[in-house]
Amino acid sequence: MLFTIDVGNTSINVGLFEGEELVHSWRLMTGIDRSADEYGSLLFSLLQRHGVSISSIRGAVLCSVVPPLVPVFTEVCTRYLDTDPLVVEPGIKTGLRLLVDNPRELGPDRVANVVAGTFLYGKPLIVIDFGTATTFDVVSAGGDFLGGAIAPGINIASEALFRRTAMLPRIELQRPKHAIGRGTVTAMQSGILYGYIGLVEKILREITTELESEPFIVATGGYANMFAEIVPAIRVSNPDLSLLGLRLIYEMNTM
Repeated sequence: MLFTIDVGNTSINVGLFEGEELVHSWRLMTGIDRSADEYGSLLFSLLQRHGVSISSIRGAVLCSVVPPLVPVFTEVCTRYLDTDPLVVEPGIKTGLRLLVDNPRELGPDRVANVVAGTFLYGKPLIVIDFGTATTFDVVSAGGDFLGGAIAPGINIASEALFRRTAMLPRIELQRPKHAIGRGTVTAMQSGILYGYIGLVEKILREITTELESEPFIVATGGYANMFAEIVPAIRVSNPDLSLLGLRLIYEMNTM
C-alpha cells in the first residue's frame, strides 16, 4: 500500500492506495504546533481502526504548502510508517513542462492536481482548487503547465466580512433560496456565494479566451462539490484529485 499526504493550510488530506485504488482517505485539521508524535498517534489510530497493518505500507509520498510541517510529516513517515517519504519539491519528475516564471514558487499541491487532472481528463485542462485559497491551474493542449490564478478562498472572504464589521455575524456557507436576502444572514449568503460564482466564472472566461481552445474544467478541494453543482462550466468534482496526483508522481520517481 502507498500512503499519500497532502498538507494544506487548513486541512490535511491523507489517502491510502492499494495499487491504483484509493481504499481509504481522511481529512485532518492542520495544526502547525502539533508534534510528529501527535500526528503519528492519530494516523496510527486511523490505520488500526480500519484494520491496516503498518507492514503493508510499502511507501509514502508527501506534499505540503506549510513548510514547517514537511520535517514533521517526514518524521511521522519514518517513525510511525517505517518508510522514508518522497517529498514533492522542485526537480521532481511530473511529466509536465512547468512554463512558469519560477517553478520553485509553485505549490506542490497545484502540481499534484494537474498531474492527476491530465491523467484522468486529458488536456487542455483547468483545475480549480476550492481550498483556503482558490487556485486556477491551467494545462495547455500540448501538456504544458502554463500557470493560473490565485484568489482568496470563499471561507476567507466570509470570515473577513465577519471580523471586519461590527454587526455582521459569522454564517454558514450555503446557497440561499433567493438572491434577494430578506435578513442579514441570507443577504450575506447571497452576496458571498453569488459574488464568488461571478469571480469563478469571470476568471474561467478570461483563461479560456487566452487558451484559444475549450478546456476540461474540474473542481477539487473542500467546496468542490458545492460549486460543481452551481457553476455550469465545471464538468466534474473530484475532492481527492491531489491524492491521485501524489500516487502518479510517486510512480514516476520510483519505478
